[in-house]
Amino acid sequence: MQIRFYGVRGSIPSPGPATASFGGNTSCVHLRLADGTDLVFDAGTGARGLGVDLAGGRTPIHLLLTHSHFDHIQGLPFFAPLQDPERPIHVVEGTRRPGAMGALGQLNGHNFPMRLEAVPARIAAVDDVDAFFAPAGYLLQRRTLNHPGGGQAYRVDADGCALAFVTDNELVPPDAPATTWEDWVRFCAGADVLVHDAQYVDADLPAKHGWGHSLVSQVRELAHEAGVGCLVLYHHDPDRTDREVERILRESEAWFEARGSRTRCLCAWEGLQLAVDRDARGRTRLAVNQVRPTKVADPLPAGLHVR
Repeated sequence: MQIRFYGVRGSIPSPGPATASFGGNTSCVHLRLADGTDLVFDAGTGARGLGVDLAGGRTPIHLLLTHSHFDHIQGLPFFAPLQDPERPIHVVEGTRRPGAMGALGQLNGHNFPMRLEAVPARIAAVDDVDAFFAPAGYLLQRRTLNHPGGGQAYRVDADGCALAFVTDNELVPPDAPATTWEDWVRFCAGADVLVHDAQYVDADLPAKHGWGHSLVSQVRELAHEAGVGCLVLYHHDPDRTDREVERILRESEAWFEARGSRTRCLCAWEGLQLAVDRDARGRTRLAVNQVRPTKVADPLPAGLHVR
């Protein structure tokens, strides 16, 4: 598996000097399988950069949207493969209801100048997701997000590895969850990489309880309980500075180390590339192929040691 992050922020793009290291574009992650299959998770503003990299190819693009909040779809009209008449694009909308605009609905001449019927690419919505992906050489699973308006999380098992993509998800919501903690543990169990919403820290509650996002502390517990190989904290709060995200990373590394866990922890940044496979004993092997463009100088919290 080859995984690359093009957008890592939540809620609204947040460009500027305070977010330049981790990046300010909203949700978009590209997964390329060994056979060349292209799977794209969400089409936030990060999709513009991904589109540039995918332009000119001929393999079908499978766009798996978690839901249709604007920070997850607003890059779609600027996705370069839409202008290629030879490029098939299959769109799975995590939440698509009659009368709702959705990702494709923004191409209506009002919210965006181009209309869907004028898009050159061979773009089509996938309605029966299970039937569409049944013949694929990989396993695609879904779970319902605990998020206002709903949505879908995805897990892809392929090439002997597994990626779980779970964003805009509140692990401990104030009301009855659509998906329980125990089911999330089962869904993420043994994943080589878990990309999970970690927009909030404990200090953000109770004001934001019920807003549909998880605490960093909760996500660490899930990754530890599910035995994942690498946790990637994702969907950073737009007000969270690079310095603050760096502190979250260092505290999280220390948290796993204190428990003797083999789980590796990263905070997603734009341009992060992960090459994922397993060794002869079935353990996750992970190569980080892209460093952050700028480092953040921030002293460690007292008493914490980072390898």
